[in-house]
Amino acid sequence: MIKLGDYNTLKAVKRVDFGVYLDGGDDGEILLPNRYVPEDLAIGQQLEVFIYLDQDEKLVATTLRPLAKVGEFAWLECAWTNEYGAFLNWGLMKDLFCPFREQKQRMQKGQRYYVYVMEDEKTHRLMATAKVERYQNHSGYERALDFSDELLRYLQAHGGHCPLGDKSPAEAIAQQFGVSKKVYKKAVGDLYRRRLITISDEGIALV
Repeated sequence: MIKLGDYNTLKAVKRVDFGVYLDGGDDGEILLPNRYVPEDLAIGQQLEVFIYLDQDEKLVATTLRPLAKVGEFAWLECAWTNEYGAFLNWGLMKDLFCPFREQKQRMQKGQRYYVYVMEDEKTHRLMATAKVERYQNHSGYERALDFSDELLRYLQAHGGHCPLGDKSPAEAIAQQFGVSKKVYKKAVGDLYRRRLITISDEGIALV
C-alpha cells in the first residue's frame, strides 16, 4: 500500500512519452514525470520516490525531496494565499495547503511558519497545520530541548536574529512560535550555554 506524503520504493513498469509509470500495487500505476526520471532508469528497476497528489488530486511520484514529509515538523515559507488559506513552499512543484482553520494567525506571503505536515482525515489530501501543539507529546523539558533546535533553525532562516528576548511578552512568543514563555526561555538558555547565541536588549542573535 502506498504511503502518501512519504517515500516509497516502487518498480518502473512502463515508459510513455511524458514519463515512466511505477507499480503502485493496489493503488494502480503512478506517474513519474519525465523531469524526474533518472537517465539510467530501466524498466523493472526499483526506485525510491516521494508520493503526493498533483493538481488533479491524483497520485504522482517525484525524486525531489520535500522539506518535510507527513508526520514531520518544518519551517515553511508562505508562497501565496487565497480565500481558502495559505500555500507553503515545501520544495515540490505543488505547494502545501494550510487552511485558515489550521492557522494561528493569518499567514502572509514571504513569512515563514512552523508547521506539522499531515494527511487530512476527511479528504485524504496533504496539508499543513500551524497548530502543532497537539502533535507534540513531550514533557516540558523535552519540549524545551526540541524547541531549542526549532529556534536555531529559525535564526538560521532569518538572518541570525530574533527580536524576542527574555523580557518579551508571553503573548508575542506564543503568537510567533506557539510555545509558552517558559519553554522559550529554557530554549534560549540552552542555546546560550552551547555558545550558539548572544542575548541583548534587541533580542537574540547567532554567534
